Amino acid sequence: MSVIIGIRMPRRLREKMDSLGNINWSEEVRRFLEERVEELHRRKVLEEVHRVVEQLPEVPREIVTRYVRKDRDSHWCFSTSKVPLKGRGLR
Repeated sequence: MSVIIGIRMPRRLREKMDSLGNINWSEEVRRFLEERVEELHRRKVLEEVHRVVEQLPEVPREIVTRYVRKDRDSHWCFSTSKVPLKGRGLR
């Protein structure tokens, strides 16, 4: 369901709009409003996330270091064999 809104604008602006030819101003304004509302909504959500993150307790550096090391060790490649580059377009 749609609603109708009205706006007041300077006469000179309306004259410029009319001089630009066949432009669907309703669609232009609708699209602008949709994009702007989405932008403001995203900003509001990010502010809320930031507020929640600020309230989280700080994690001690030693714990972070331990978890990073554990993750890196789990991805470690144990293969040290050399792959011949000849015939692969590399020299």
